[in-house]
Amino acid sequence: MPDQIKHAANPFYKGYFKSEELVEMGFKSVGKNVRIAKNCTLVGLDSISLGNNIQIDENVFIAANSGTLHVGDYVHIGGGCHLSCAGGVILSDFCGLSQGVRIYSATDDYSGFSLTNVTVPEKYKNVTIAPVFLGKHVLIGSGCVILPGVQIGIGSSVGALSLVHISLKEWGVYFGIPAKRIKARSRNLLELERKFLQETIGADQ
Repeated sequence: MPDQIKHAANPFYKGYFKSEELVEMGFKSVGKNVRIAKNCTLVGLDSISLGNNIQIDENVFIAANSGTLHVGDYVHIGGGCHLSCAGGVILSDFCGLSQGVRIYSATDDYSGFSLTNVTVPEKYKNVTIAPVFLGKHVLIGSGCVILPGVQIGIGSSVGALSLVHISLKEWGVYFGIPAKRIKARSRNLLELERKFLQETIGADQ
């Protein structure tokens, strides 16, 4: 049953924009099978590139009015996430952001040696701006905060409510404030990816 029929009587459910509608909205690029909840706030559409098979859930805020956002294939951004893209943010294929994740590619200076916030002229501030990169198969747990300049290597995961202030190596499970490596993450998902893509390609032919 289509979403618009199933939820027609529910005033709290606004539904999703789909690729066919999104391509007309001014994004830099939009792939196939993209779904974005209608109550999201996205700023700077011409700086946002969307791959294929993406879902962005309710109440996500994306600020790309300066900087850029690139989202790869098979990416899920859970409800309530906040992406500040002034320094550039890349979410590689098969990435997942659970609910309430915060990614900042720009941040004020908290030391007290400068003024802060958007109401103050730039000459009085000391803003750190640096790109954030999430490698393929990176999974970020609910409520995590990722700061400017962080790169998370392929296959790593970060547990809920963690703070990531430095780059993380590949194929690790990380957790804590600040996030520390707890153990290795299994690479079994690479074989599952291979089978999944093989089946998907076969179904499309």
